Amino acid sequence: MAEFVVEFGKDGRRIESDGRLDAPAFHRNHQAIRTVLLQFLAEKSGDVVEAGSGTGQHVVDLARNIPDITWWPSDLNEQHLKSIAAWRAHSGLRNIRPPLRIDLSDPAWCPEMQDGSGPAELLAVFCANVIHIAQWRVAEGLFAGAGRYLRADGRLFLYGPFKRDGRHTAVSNAVFDSGLREGNAEWGVRDIEDLEKLAVGVGLALLDTAEMPANNLILVFARPAA
Repeated sequence: MAEFVVEFGKDGRRIESDGRLDAPAFHRNHQAIRTVLLQFLAEKSGDVVEAGSGTGQHVVDLARNIPDITWWPSDLNEQHLKSIAAWRAHSGLRNIRPPLRIDLSDPAWCPEMQDGSGPAELLAVFCANVIHIAQWRVAEGLFAGAGRYLRADGRLFLYGPFKRDGRHTAVSNAVFDSGLREGNAEWGVRDIEDLEKLAVGVGLALLDTAEMPANNLILVFARPAA
């Protein structure tokens, strides 16, 4: 079951004086997520965008443990952007760039790559717990941008709850999905097959699926081998 739905900062949890927010899910899943990403990112260098960084805690953990990567956090929500910037300052890490304001529903969601103010061609895009709490056009835009911005050996890492062949992987995910759709008919747990179709349309393919805690998965997309 995915760990959050409500906007961080409006969930009743404490907000630090500098704007730092805390996500309970981070403390439960960050080590498992980092382990999967390390399998690809270890001993590599380059730019990685986290699409939808939320509080900013994941990007700090990843930057601390994978220091040869330059990390570019991002979000659309202003309070999240403030929290990301605060966590970046609090960490003192030099390999985290200031957060980008990214709207994933725009297929060209990182114009900074064109004007030279942002990252270079991307080694990876990491996106956690986003596409099930957003309209489908956000998933479409995420994949379109990944297909546009990833370098030849790049990867898209997508974390969250997913359906397989139209079926939920756990009862808790089915209950969660029903709640999402009752609140917003355009939200919901996405089917892996539908995401594979998006990937094919932008020149990517599902490379790997990693089982994660609490009935979540990481889907790994890459350009097909020649």
